Amino acid sequence: MITYEITATVQPDLIESYENYMIDRHIPHLMETGCFASATFSRNSGRYRIRYEAHDRDALTRYLKEHAALLRDDFAAHFPIGVELSRDTWDVVTAFFCE
Repeated sequence: MITYEITATVQPDLIESYENYMIDRHIPHLMETGCFASATFSRNSGRYRIRYEAHDRDALTRYLKEHAALLRDDFAAHFPIGVELSRDTWDVVTAFFCE
């Protein structure tokens, strides 16, 4: 598994529209690419973490080459200012689950 993680810091006056956009549009469109197995959207006082889990590096590479530019452009059109983003990629070493 590969985790593709985006951290967003959102200006207070944009929080409601940002959350609505991410839940109703951006994350569903990203998941429709078929490149990711799951996603989580978390918040902490104006900061957000979006984690996408890809099955492997090839799936993430396919997303970045074929889909990322279009989705990033749409995001920028909706939030040209007021949202600071950082992106990271993590190799999952192991995962633990409750039975």
